[in-house]
Amino acid sequence: MHELDDRKIIHVDMDAFYASVEQRDFPELKGKPIAVGGGNNRGVVAAASYEARKYGVRSAMPSVTAKKLCPDLIFVKHRFDKYREVSQQIRDIFLDYTDLVEPLSLDEAYLDVTENKLNYPSATVIAYDIRRRIYETTGLTASAGISINKFVAKIASDYNKPNGQKTITPEEVIPFLEELEIRKFHGIGKVTAEKMYLQGIFTGAHLKERSLEFLQEHFGKSGAHYYNIVRGIHHSPVKPDRIRKSLGAERTFAENISSEIFMKERLTQIAEEIEKRLAKNDVAGKTVTLKIKYSDFKTQTRSKTLSHFIRTKDLILATAIELMEQEGFRESVRLLGITLSNLNTDVEEDDFVEVQLKFMF
Repeated sequence: MHELDDRKIIHVDMDAFYASVEQRDFPELKGKPIAVGGGNNRGVVAAASYEARKYGVRSAMPSVTAKKLCPDLIFVKHRFDKYREVSQQIRDIFLDYTDLVEPLSLDEAYLDVTENKLNYPSATVIAYDIRRRIYETTGLTASAGISINKFVAKIASDYNKPNGQKTITPEEVIPFLEELEIRKFHGIGKVTAEKMYLQGIFTGAHLKERSLEFLQEHFGKSGAHYYNIVRGIHHSPVKPDRIRKSLGAERTFAENISSEIFMKERLTQIAEEIEKRLAKNDVAGKTVTLKIKYSDFKTQTRSKTLSHFIRTKDLILATAIELMEQEGFRESVRLLGITLSNLNTDVEEDDFVEVQLKFMF
C-alpha cells in the first residue's frame, strides 16, 4: 500500500435534494416524476426526482428533451430560499460532529471526522448517525461515502444511492480503485474517458499500469493527478472555508434578444444580482467577463482586467457594456452572463473553487 492517508473522511450527498424537498412539502407530488425548473421551451431541468430519472431525465437537460423522455413529467418552480433553509438545518447537524465541514453545494459536503466532537471511533457509525438525524429533522434521505480521502469518499457515496452508504477501508482502497471502471472515477468526464479508452485504459488497474511519464505525455498536467489517485493518494484537506475563484450570474431568456437596448436592460439586472452576492460574501474583483450565447448555441466570451477592485453594479455594468460594444454581437441572443474574478482574497489560485451562480425563469 502506497502513502495511504489515515484520515476518516465522509462525503454526504442528499438524495435528489431539490426534488425531494418539493415532494416533501407537496404530498401530491410524492411518487411522481417531477423536475425542478422551467417547463417552457427554453427551460432547463435543475433537478429531477428518482421517478423522473428512471426515464433518463437529468439535471441541466433542456426541458423539451425531458418532456420527450417522460411525457408525464411534472415541472415545479424552484424555491431556492427553502432549499437554503433546509441546507442550513443539515449543516447544523454536521457541525455537531466536526468543525471540519466543506460544503460543495447546498446538498453535499465533505466532513473530516478523524477527530470528532463526540469521540466516536467509527466514521461508519458517524455517517449512519448523521443520516438518521437528517431524516428525523428534515424528512429527507441522504447517502454517504466513507474512506481515507475526499476522492474515494466521493465515489463511495454514489454506490448505494438513494438512502444508503458505503465504507471503503484503508485495506480495500487499492483493490476497489483497481476494479473501478474509469468512467466512474470522480473528475474523469466523458471526453477524457473516451481518450483513455483509445489508450486501452478501461479500469483503474489499466490506469495503474501506465507510467507517470505516459500519463503526463497523453493527459498533460492532469497526468500526475491520475497517477496518484489510482494509488489512493489524494491529500487535499477538508477546507471549512472554501474560497471562491469567481462569482457570477447568467440568464437564459424565454425569447431571443435582438436589440442592444434589451441586452443592456438584462445586463443591468445581472449586474444588480452580482452586486448583492458580492456584498453578501464581502468580496470584490478586478476581472469582468461577459458571456453571450446565441440561438445556435455558439458562445462568445470577452474579459477585461481593471487596475482596481470593483463591487458595485454600476462599475460592473459599465465594464460589461464596454465588452459588449467591443465584441459586437449577432442577432438572436439566448443567454447573457457576467462573471467577476481575480477576487481580493489573497489566496493562491489552487485554493479557489469556481462558483457559477445561475438563475432561470
